[in-house]
Amino acid sequence: MSLSAATLADLAKFDTPTICNAIELFFVRPRNTGFMNDTIKACFPKFPPMVGFAFTTTFRSMASPPKGDAYTGLADQVAGYDKIPGPPVMVFQDLDQPCVSATFGEVMCTIYKSFGAQGIITSGTGRDLDQVEALKFPAFTSGTICAHGYCHMLQTNIPVTVGGIWIEPGALLHGDLNGVTTVPIEIASEIPDACREIMKAEQYVLDYCKSGSPNAKGLAEARKACQAHLDGVIERVRRDK
Repeated sequence: MSLSAATLADLAKFDTPTICNAIELFFVRPRNTGFMNDTIKACFPKFPPMVGFAFTTTFRSMASPPKGDAYTGLADQVAGYDKIPGPPVMVFQDLDQPCVSATFGEVMCTIYKSFGAQGIITSGTGRDLDQVEALKFPAFTSGTICAHGYCHMLQTNIPVTVGGIWIEPGALLHGDLNGVTTVPIEIASEIPDACREIMKAEQYVLDYCKSGSPNAKGLAEARKACQAHLDGVIERVRRDK
């Protein structure tokens, strides 16, 4: 299923927790699945949300590759961007445990961004963070290591495990300072409107708490109004299926 550029831009208007809340309204997966765990953190928390499709790669840096150098495979990667349904997010599974050295630095991220990538995620680490931040290229890692060791890529566009979840090539990803989630493509076009409805529902509680003299009874009534709004959204979603 393809998504329009307008839909992707609309998804990027919302933070990742709101996206996760919206996904829950569609009952397409258990609430404790589909998002990366706390091993994956935003390198640049002030960046706006990142939205794109997973371009997956496995990676090692413990020992020299059979042939080539640290950047062997980069041209093949960018040449393969047309194999996924839209703008890519580079997703790396570092197979070395523990991680030996950085998955990416300034050169790799410059290449990826120049070919249209929206960001990078690795189960390993990154480096050159000042330079990557200056590129305005979102990055998510498990940490930082100053050297690249014998970094090399093994396979691309295969399922990988990052942040405790299985990522298929072409999976739709949304990430910000709160973390990274997958977005089921079959409901992705409906998620922005659901996000707007969630924000309207939450406003009942937020407005009441800011009213100046809240009490338990009033809070219960505000929460009831919030839930009634959400129940209406859920009913519409189920009716439209």
